[in-house]
Amino acid sequence: MNISKSRRNFLIALFGFGGFVYLQILSGKSKQLYTAASDIQKLELSDDEWKQKLSENAYYVLRKGKTEVRQSSPLNKEWRAGVYLCRGCDLDLFTSEMKYESHTGWPSFKQHILGHLETYTDLSAIPPQRAYKCARCGGHHGHLFMDGPLPSGERWCSNGSALRFVAS
Repeated sequence: MNISKSRRNFLIALFGFGGFVYLQILSGKSKQLYTAASDIQKLELSDDEWKQKLSENAYYVLRKGKTEVRQSSPLNKEWRAGVYLCRGCDLDLFTSEMKYESHTGWPSFKQHILGHLETYTDLSAIPPQRAYKCARCGGHHGHLFMDGPLPSGERWCSNGSALRFVAS
């Protein structure tokens, strides 16, 4: 295999930086893995109880941290006034005023209801990404990107199967 010297050096630097970031996260020298939520009563169920409570797709996303297929959620096209709840425990996470069209294929929000979500570093993603979960049941909801609308620039990219919408 003949890789040019500059490309080889770039790949070495890229993987070296990725390893450095990974070690920083594990050692706690970067931002903490979790940001604390408010004092919300935690909901803990066994894996069998979650399987009984949730649809297969909701279980796959909320409990296994997976991502649903792009454009698969009807909530992507939901624009009525209302609130978006965690499908696992019914904690309110977003309002319709917080939603915007990101053109990504997933429901996206420019902010969330404070104290109802916790962020963490998703080490299964390459490179590691900032993700978020419900503060009550710990269900994975999606990833947080900094390419959203101003002033915060945040895009809370959610899996629709992890949410339940209630119109007001």
